[in-house]
Amino acid sequence: MPILLLPYPVIDPVLVHLGPLAIRWYALAYIGGLLAGWGLIRRIVADDRFWRGAPRPTPDSIDDLLVYCALGVVIGGRLGQVLIYDPAYYLAHPLEIVMVWHGGMAFHGGMLGALVGVILFARRYRVPWLSVLDLACLAAPIGIFLGRIANFIKPELWGRPTDAPWGMVFPGADAQPRHPSQLYEAALEGLLNFVALWLLVRRGGLTRRGLVTGAFGVIYGLARIAAEFFRDPDPALEQLGGGLTMGMALSAPMVIVGLLIIANCLRQGAARA
Repeated sequence: MPILLLPYPVIDPVLVHLGPLAIRWYALAYIGGLLAGWGLIRRIVADDRFWRGAPRPTPDSIDDLLVYCALGVVIGGRLGQVLIYDPAYYLAHPLEIVMVWHGGMAFHGGMLGALVGVILFARRYRVPWLSVLDLACLAAPIGIFLGRIANFIKPELWGRPTDAPWGMVFPGADAQPRHPSQLYEAALEGLLNFVALWLLVRRGGLTRRGLVTGAFGVIYGLARIAAEFFRDPDPALEQLGGGLTMGMALSAPMVIVGLLIIANCLRQGAARA
C-alpha cells in the first residue's frame, strides 16, 4: 500500500450556472483550445520568418479555418465516440448522439474530422493543404492539454490501480488509489508535444510541408501508447486483449505514417540540396 496519497482536488465540473445554462469545464476546454490555436496560427502566418517565402494562408483567412476545424473536431470526435467505442449504446439511444455536452469525444475521430476541415479550407483558399495541416498540428496540443485537464476535473478516464505515492482515489471509481493518467496525458500529449513542435517551427519546420504534421503524429502516437499503460481502459469498449487497448491500436498507425512523412520531407530536402 502507498505510504502517502495525494488528495483528489474535487472541482465542480460546471464552471458557472447562467440560469438554465451550465458552462462546463469540458466545453470550455474545447473553446479555449480552439481560440488559443486560432490566435497562435494568426501570429505565425503573419510572420515571414517562419516561412522564408513558402506559400501560406493569409491571416484573415484563419478566421474561416477556425470554423472549419471546430466543426470537424466536434462532428468527427462525436462520431468517433459513437462508431468506434460504443455503437451499440448509441444505436439504442440515438438522441444522445447529439448531446455532446454530456461528454464522450474520441480524439482520433476529432483528428480525422479536423483533417477534412483542413482539406476543404485549403481547396477554398487554394493553399497547400499540408501547410495548413502543419499549422493545425502545431495548435492541436494546446487543445489536447486543456481537454486532458478537463478529463481530470470531470473526473473520467482515470488510471490503473497503483501503489505510487501520488495515486489518487477518484470519485466514481472504487476506493483504490489510481494513477492520475489524465495528467500524464496532458503533460506528454499536450505540453511536451507542443514544446517539441514549437522548437521545430522555430528552426524552419514550416518551410518543409508535412514535417510538423509527421512530427506531431510520431510524438502524439508514442505519448498516447505510453499513457495507455497507466490508463484504466473500459474492458467492454477499449480492452483488446494481450495488454493492448483501443488507444494503442489507433495510435500505432499515427507513428508509422508520421515516420513516413518525416522521411519523405527529409528525402525531398536532400534532393533540393
